[in-house]
Amino acid sequence: MHIVIAGGSGFLGSSLSERFAEEGHDVRVLSRSLPAGVSRHDAGTGMPGVTRMGWEPDGRVGPWVQALAGANAVINLAGASIVGTRWTPQRKAEIRDSRLYATRSLVAAIDEARPAPRLFISSSGTDYYGARGAEPLTEASPPGTDFLATLCQDWEAEARKVSARDVRLAIVRTGVVLDRGGGAFARMLTPFRWGAGGPLGSGMQYMPWIHRLDWIEIVRWIVQTPEASGAINLTAPHPVTSRAFARALGRAMRRPAVLRAPRVALQIVFGEFADYIVTGQRVIPERVLTLGYHFRYPELDMALSDILAA
Repeated sequence: MHIVIAGGSGFLGSSLSERFAEEGHDVRVLSRSLPAGVSRHDAGTGMPGVTRMGWEPDGRVGPWVQALAGANAVINLAGASIVGTRWTPQRKAEIRDSRLYATRSLVAAIDEARPAPRLFISSSGTDYYGARGAEPLTEASPPGTDFLATLCQDWEAEARKVSARDVRLAIVRTGVVLDRGGGAFARMLTPFRWGAGGPLGSGMQYMPWIHRLDWIEIVRWIVQTPEASGAINLTAPHPVTSRAFARALGRAMRRPAVLRAPRVALQIVFGEFADYIVTGQRVIPERVLTLGYHFRYPELDMALSDILAA
């Protein structure tokens, strides 16, 4: 297959591109590190392997459009990280613009490419639902109204503008991806290593999580499953509260999990983003369960045991 990945150098994109390449697929990674339209094959990935092509995700189409022609799937993972940096007005604008402009560029390229790609998988997040307490949320649940919820709605709206004939669209709303190699989970490990771990805020907010292997496998499954379209929650079937998550992580690491991080302390460190750390969503992956995907790690203890086994 011919797979195009925007954001293929990040935490999720790098693993996904490697997996497709290992299976013998032709993987094209759109990269801002190269001039637009310039391509470079990654040594050691075999043939056809991984080829990086320079692009400029500015809302317009560039010479990189050739990479999308006839693709089996175009996968959009582009966007600035929402964690790790305090949310200034400038940072919030960067978070928003990086997602909307990249998606706008890909939609324009898909509509222009000949032949058109068969599938467009575009990212979103479980923040789409806003802070909803213990309410179970499926793909049919209405959106929230805060900054990230509104961003997700606008992000998805850009993806839905794809108008090329017979292009299947899947919008993946991803929760917290668990893997010790990166992402938010890697940051959570540090206080537990020092015996200072515990729940965030009240600990009662739900945390929609997923093992990185299941995330990769579901994306591959979407490519191979014609019925998988529309909004799709990429979360494990058993979300847990922050308190339950801390206890499970403490057990897995053989460390205490009793030092609660109060909201005010989180606000000092993270600013506005702290409001999202201490709220959450009880998200259920109804769509993938209905269509028959079988999770490798449906339970948190199973996932943490695998991730921390090394």
